[in-house]
Amino acid sequence: MDEDKFNMSIRKFLKEVGVTSQREIEAVVREGRASGDKLRVRMTLTAEGTDLNHVVDGEIKLS
Repeated sequence: MDEDKFNMSIRKFLKEVGVTSQREIEAVVREGRASGDKLRVRMTLTAEGTDLNHVVDGEIKLS
């Protein structure tokens, strides 16, 4: 396995996840589909054909 290509591929994937996730969260807030002063969020990472199931919970302050 080429370690550099592997790391670059992971970084590319994570960048896409971050950018698209931010857009979706911003849309929810902009369209008024979120209320209160915080938005509880959860990101679940799975990988087809593996037992990977990594969950990250968090809060985003809206005000």
